Amino acid sequence: MGDPLTTARGLVTALHDAAEPGEVEQIRRRVADDEPVFGVRMGTLFAVAKRATDLPLAELQSLFAHPAYEPRLAAFCILDFRARRRLTDDERATLAAAYLDHHDAITSWDMVDRAAPRVLGWPILIGAADFAILEELARSDEPLRRRSAITAPLWFIKKGTDADVARGLQIADALSGDRHPRVASAVKIYREHASRRGM
Repeated sequence: MGDPLTTARGLVTALHDAAEPGEVEQIRRRVADDEPVFGVRMGTLFAVAKRATDLPLAELQSLFAHPAYEPRLAAFCILDFRARRRLTDDERATLAAAYLDHHDAITSWDMVDRAAPRVLGWPILIGAADFAILEELARSDEPLRRRSAITAPLWFIKKGTDADVARGLQIADALSGDRHPRVASAVKIYREHASRRGM
């Protein structure tokens, strides 16, 4: 696994060291043309991020602000790894706030999909964050915020009641006419999972 990473600089260096030029073209398919990329395989990036799960907040802030794709994805992976721990409701609310406060750093659908269910959906499910957050995100002009709105409730399907799943379907209904492909596909995914619950 490697030694723990305790600084943003150390994590970025580890990502640079793991870069493979052949991966750049594949990553380019999901990021903006002018967004810098290193070329790190997803499995490798997750492994590097896991080594930095305890990164101090100030260091994590540096990752959110990084211009390149991989350090920012690593930051959202770190939030997800933290969310997998046994946490208090207040700690879960703090993770949700970190996700929302840095949503502008999200530039690709995989950042949403990696973190939104556990980091945002879980606190909402247990009442540590307000469901109205999802309604607000669903009304956003930004497609990736709308994707967060319908991806976070996937946690409702995994751990919630039928009533919780139905709340997620309210968001799906609100986004049912969304023409952006990244939003429409996420709505379809939520409905497919909900249908397996008989909803």
